[in-house]
Amino acid sequence: MQAFAACGSAARRDALGTELTRLPVDHQLPGHEVLGRIIRLQALAGLGDFTNADTEAEEIDRLADRNERPLAGVFTAWYRALRLCETDGWPAARHRYAQVLTETAGCGMPGLTQGAAALVALVPVMRGDTLPRPGDFDGLDAGPYQPWLDPLLLAASGDSEQARQALSTVPRPPHDLVQEALWCVIARAAASVGHLPVLRRARDELARAAAEYAGAGSGLVSFGPVTHHLAATDAAIEAHASATGQ
Repeated sequence: MQAFAACGSAARRDALGTELTRLPVDHQLPGHEVLGRIIRLQALAGLGDFTNADTEAEEIDRLADRNERPLAGVFTAWYRALRLCETDGWPAARHRYAQVLTETAGCGMPGLTQGAAALVALVPVMRGDTLPRPGDFDGLDAGPYQPWLDPLLLAASGDSEQARQALSTVPRPPHDLVQEALWCVIARAAASVGHLPVLRRARDELARAAAEYAGAGSGLVSFGPVTHHLAATDAAIEAHASATGQ
């Protein structure tokens, strides 16, 4: 997820989005105002402040309609699928996500759409406490997310040794808007095969985003509160460390 990526925590991105919104309003620059509001929408979602994120989504749609900027609607469509998932759960959001994937496939933003179907398929897995089921990712192009999905799929297939090897060489997730989500995926795979060094590394990385919702800062998907994944990672570390004396 490269579109509108910004360095720093969701709270800093919220401040940035607020400033980027204020200046265009003062100088009547609606295009820049839309950009600022999209950044703030993503940041608010990452912080779990969905009430204010809803307000930003409505304002983005209003500005986009008034100023003929249809691509802004791509971001609000994805956000509303995320929001439905947070409100009513994955079963209610599944159909909405299928619609969004179809409607935005040709939007001309590969940084947003490449691998998006695989990211969506991870939502029910990561919001639960399971591994993928056989066939969950068949035919899906994971795009840029493939290196972090592979260990999880290997673990789910029962090939623990290959999963451990993949985890030993898995690259650090890029510093973008889904990095916490990818660390959650890494932690889930590491927990399932008892890879303590990677588990501990993932735990340290996730602790920095403990106040956020994993992946929600992208405006695309949410794996739920990072604290949930931290608790699961801590439990896995304790269990595997006790079993191995490490």
